[in-house]
Amino acid sequence: MASLSWRHALVCLVIVNMSVLTKACSSHYEYAIEEFCMDKFKLDMEVLDQHQWCSWEDTVESYGELTNCTFLVALKMNCFWPNRLVDEFFIQVHRHYFYDCSLSGRLLHDPPNRILGPFIVVPILVTLFMTALVVWRSKHSEGIV
Repeated sequence: MASLSWRHALVCLVIVNMSVLTKACSSHYEYAIEEFCMDKFKLDMEVLDQHQWCSWEDTVESYGELTNCTFLVALKMNCFWPNRLVDEFFIQVHRHYFYDCSLSGRLLHDPPNRILGPFIVVPILVTLFMTALVVWRSKHSEGIV
């Protein structure tokens, strides 16, 4: 019974310690990633034309630096990473910079006419050919059993 209460006390101590760490990190960590990480990312994104924001090739370096920055700040402040604040931070980043991007990170657009044309013309020609074949067979079906 004594070991059970000792284990219970240890679990409570760990939970209290984690909640204190989390609370201590919350306001300071949030401020630090805004000041140190987001400011640099904003500058990097302002250099790009807004149409380039959805281009993964153009933003991957800045996005990677932003991610690494949030990790390094968390490491320096003895905070867990990833955490709820990092998730909320990146949700805000995506809402502001990448809200109009597709999941693949590329802007959606129609393929060129040389590719799109056959996908339109071939089914139309096959339909016309099959209709003509059915009409021709219905008129010339006298000798077939």
